[in-house]
Amino acid sequence: AKTEVCETGLWRYSRHPNYFFEWMFWCCWFLFAASPSIVSWLSLLAPLLMYWLLVHVSGIPPLEDHMLRSRGQKFRALQQRVNAFFPGPRRQDIHPEGELK
Repeated sequence: AKTEVCETGLWRYSRHPNYFFEWMFWCCWFLFAASPSIVSWLSLLAPLLMYWLLVHVSGIPPLEDHMLRSRGQKFRALQQRVNAFFPGPRRQDIHPEGELK
């Protein structure tokens, strides 16, 4: 439903697993470009730029603003329980309704 938040599968561990795995894809370009040449180290700029764009500019910030407007307190509670970008353990001290246990 349009008022619910997803907490199943990968979304249980990250609010934006799609962005995380897209960034992982960009990290692989460095592995493909790696060589003894100093120029190959410039390929590190791609994952750094993508991380910055996804986390601070065009990915997470506008989507989270939209989710807060459309899902309200349910999404705010999810923000307190689940990491935004890097998958990780959930913080269990918050109920889905946003109240402390």
